[in-house]
Amino acid sequence: MVKLKPVVKVKANHPLVSLVSRILRNAFRLVIFLTSLWLFILAISLMKEGAHELGPFIRDTFLIEAPINSLGFGWLLAYATMSGSPVAATSLTFFDAGVINDIGAFNMITGSRLGASLIVLLIGFVYMLRGRGRSESLGIGVLSLLVTGTTYLVALGIGYWFLQNGTLDGVQIQGGLLLSSVIEGFFYPIVDFVVQTFPGWPTFFLGLSALLLSFRLFDSFLPTESLRQSQVGRVSRLVYRLVVMFLLGALVTLVSMSVSVSLSILVPLSNRGFVRRENVIPYIMGANIITFIDTLLAAVLLQNPRAFTVVLVEMTSVGLVSAVILLFFFGRYERIMLGLVNRLVQSNWSLAIFILAIFVAPLILLLL
Repeated sequence: MVKLKPVVKVKANHPLVSLVSRILRNAFRLVIFLTSLWLFILAISLMKEGAHELGPFIRDTFLIEAPINSLGFGWLLAYATMSGSPVAATSLTFFDAGVINDIGAFNMITGSRLGASLIVLLIGFVYMLRGRGRSESLGIGVLSLLVTGTTYLVALGIGYWFLQNGTLDGVQIQGGLLLSSVIEGFFYPIVDFVVQTFPGWPTFFLGLSALLLSFRLFDSFLPTESLRQSQVGRVSRLVYRLVVMFLLGALVTLVSMSVSVSLSILVPLSNRGFVRRENVIPYIMGANIITFIDTLLAAVLLQNPRAFTVVLVEMTSVGLVSAVILLFFFGRYERIMLGLVNRLVQSNWSLAIFILAIFVAPLILLLL
C-alpha cells in the first residue's frame, strides 16, 4: 500500500507568502504608476490638438481678454476640478494655441494654485462634521489658503518683471526636443486617430478627462497605510525645524506630484496631534514651489520653449518670495498668519465672510 505524504500547508503569515504578496502589490502599484504617466503624456498631446479649436470659444465665452481675467479663470477652474495641476497644464495648451499670451498663461497658472488649496478646507469641514475639533480641522485649510495667497500674489509682480526682461529665457532643458520627438512618435498614431474620429473641441475634453484620470490613478499609487504607522506620521512628530519642514513639504509634493495631496495630508495629521499649525507654514511653502514639476514636464511635451520659461518664472518667483519670508520675516509673518487663522476659525461670521471672499474674488477678476 502506497502511503501518501501529507500536504504541507503554508500559513497566511508565512514569510514566503508575505514576500510574494508584497511583490505582487508593488508590481500592481508600478503598473498603476506607468499607466498614469502614459495617460498624462497622452492627455497633454490631445489637449494640445484640441486647444486650437476650443480656445477661441473659451476666450470669448468667459471674457478672457486681459491677463487679469486669466487669473480669475484659472482660480475658478481649479475650484471646479478640485486640483491645480490640470488647470496649469490647460493654461499651457491655451498659450501654445495662441488663445492667451505668456502673461495670461502665467496668471492662469497662479490662479490654478490659488484655487488648489480649497480642497484642504473642504477636507477640514468633513473632519469637523465627523466630530473633530473645529480649530484643528479648519485651521490647516484656512492657513493653506492664506499662505498660498500671500506668497503667490506677491510673486506676480516679480514674475512680470522676469517675463518682460527675459531674465530666465536662456534656461531650457537640454534634450527636451529629443524627448518630445520620441514621445510624439510613440503617441502620434493614437492622437491622430482621436483627432480624426473626434475633431475639434471633443479632442480637448477627451484629453482633459485623461489628465484628470491620470492624477487620480497616481493618487491611488501612493501608499495607503495608516498615518500613525507611516513614515510621514513619524517624521511629522519628530521634526519642527523650519528648514526640515520646508524640505519635507517639497519632498511629499515631489513624491505625490500633487500639492492638493501634500497639503490635504496635514488635516488628519493636525487632528491626530502629529503637527501643529505654527510648524506647517514652511511645509506649505515647500509644497507650493515643487508643485510645478508636472507643469514643467507638460511644457517640455508641448515643445514650446516660452511655455517652459513661463513655468520656470512662476517657480522661481514663488521660491524667491518664500525664501525672503523664511530668512528675514518669518517670525512676524507667522504671527500675522496664525492670528488671522485664529480669528477666522473662531468666529462664524468671519469664517463665512472669508469663504464668500475666496469665491467672489476670482469671479470679479474674471469679469473685470
